Amino acid sequence: MLAKRIIPCLDVRDGRVVKGTNFQGLRDMADPVELAEFYNAAGADELVFYDITASAEGRGLFTDILRQVAGKIFIPLTVGGGIRTLEDFDRVLNCGADKVSVNSGAIADPSLLSAAARKYGDQCVVLSMDVKRVEGRFRLFAKGGREDTGIDALEWAVRGVGEGAGEIVLNSIDTDGVKQGFDLEMLDALAARVRVPIVASGGAGTMEHFARLFTHPGIDAGLAASIFHTRQVEIHALKEFLRGSGVEVRV
Repeated sequence: MLAKRIIPCLDVRDGRVVKGTNFQGLRDMADPVELAEFYNAAGADELVFYDITASAEGRGLFTDILRQVAGKIFIPLTVGGGIRTLEDFDRVLNCGADKVSVNSGAIADPSLLSAAARKYGDQCVVLSMDVKRVEGRFRLFAKGGREDTGIDALEWAVRGVGEGAGEIVLNSIDTDGVKQGFDLEMLDALAARVRVPIVASGGAGTMEHFARLFTHPGIDAGLAASIFHTRQVEIHALKEFLRGSGVEVRV
């Protein structure tokens, strides 16, 4: 059995880590470089870095901060925000990223996924999905959760994997920052449709939420932000708890 991964997420805006609820009300949290160093030492399996306003503002990702973060850590780094072309993949990977996360750029041009998978390998291509319930369906949102695309999220996931995505990060807008547990209904629906690693994002509030998450087949990792940033949950303690609950993790 593959070990389950615990992944902190740095949502970066204007050079600072921020966090909100349901993608709204962003508040300042920390310096991204200092926080990345902390997580590297704290036992995180990977780190995700999102420049959360790059797509909405139509600009490239902040590469200066990314270089600093990549230079301070020794765990895999996934980076997203404003990824629209293969040149953007090149730029981010050259800054030290191990995987590149694509959301709005793939919606605008799905062939970006297949082109990137051919050039770098599908293990490098992460399809990030911001999803919210609309009229009883899972709807795909773009531009940092600001724009309803009208696209069925599950159908989009199947297409994205077919295009070459080797991993999916499912961000539930409905549970983001609420700390009442991961969106298990949404995750189960996705896991029933694709056979690539799934990273669950949105809703973590306690250690028990992670333990429950990993009882659901097809979920490979749990991603969280505020509960780790505020030290409400310590990663090493979480892993010890999960191991005691019968979940295979790297300690």
